[in-house]
Amino acid sequence: MKNLLQQFLQDETGATAIEYGLIVAVLSLAIVGGVGRAADALQWLFSDNNSRLANAFAQH
Repeated sequence: MKNLLQQFLQDETGATAIEYGLIVAVLSLAIVGGVGRAADALQWLFSDNNSRLANAFAQH
């Protein structure tokens, strides 16, 4: 039983997969947050009636 417990504590076969999973989770949260901020910025850019961009697209 002691030998089995020592083998279990020294086993690191799943550590790499867990690390990659954590990296993917953090990156996906950063991407989702960045896309949300970019969408808010674009909405603000086109929401002003006096905006040159809004007027340029409205004329074409």
